[in-house]
Amino acid sequence: MTRPWSYPASVMPVLVVIAYVFWLSSRQIVPADEISWVNGALALVVMALFQAWGNVWSDLHDYESGVDTDESYGVKILTSGEYTPTEIRRLAMGLGCAALLLGLCLCFMAGPLTVAFGIAGMALTVFYPKLKYNALGDLDIFLAYGILPALGTAYVLTGTMVWSTLLLAVPVGSITVAILHVNNTRDVHTDAKAHIRTLAMLVGYKASRIGYIAEILVPFAIICLLVAFSVLPVWSLLSLVALVPALKNTKAMRSSSAANLSSIVALDAATAQLQLAFSLLLSISFVIAFFI
Repeated sequence: MTRPWSYPASVMPVLVVIAYVFWLSSRQIVPADEISWVNGALALVVMALFQAWGNVWSDLHDYESGVDTDESYGVKILTSGEYTPTEIRRLAMGLGCAALLLGLCLCFMAGPLTVAFGIAGMALTVFYPKLKYNALGDLDIFLAYGILPALGTAYVLTGTMVWSTLLLAVPVGSITVAILHVNNTRDVHTDAKAHIRTLAMLVGYKASRIGYIAEILVPFAIICLLVAFSVLPVWSLLSLVALVPALKNTKAMRSSSAANLSSIVALDAATAQLQLAFSLLLSISFVIAFFI
């Protein structure tokens, strides 16, 4: 119901920043004795809960708005009749309350600015369906799972704003946006029947294909540039191993067409797996760089 295959979208950005701050401490950019690893671990749980809540809330809103029907791809927990809207609404409320309570604990432990990150995250989650229906879903996801986790995680770890984490928010956030983008590209026909506008619908199928490929390949170029300018350790190039699944995903997208979507039906899940591989390798590279 909560689409656990998609959790890399929320958990991995936090993990990358935790590993990055760990590496920064070895360079004395961040004082090691002032880092709260407990806050970092709690941020991981909070982000996962926020995403679970967002997933269920979005599915409920799509069903009640007529966006998800029997023709739609993806989650069918409501359209199949497996669960009732009331049951899903209760689940959404439970997950939202759990995320809020743990978020408040994190605010108490990490400082007042955490409240601002929490409010922004809640707003982006609550208004995501409306923003998605007006071609702003991609921006919402980039902010919620790119910018906010980067700055917010660094803040709860160190008590200060670590602006360099924004450099990581771009490549990591780009792959997360690609999860949504390929989902919307696949659902263009059914979304049109629901009279909503996604970015994929506005730019057309050909541009959407190019956009997806750019979203999952440009992050590798960014990492190479950051290493070349000594912003990241050379070990960060370990993340290039994830080019293997990335190229496989681009092949699936290139083989699709507006009339034949069979090759991208499960590409959203494959893109989440790419996020897992890319971010995990990048995180490991920071840990290696710390010790070497």
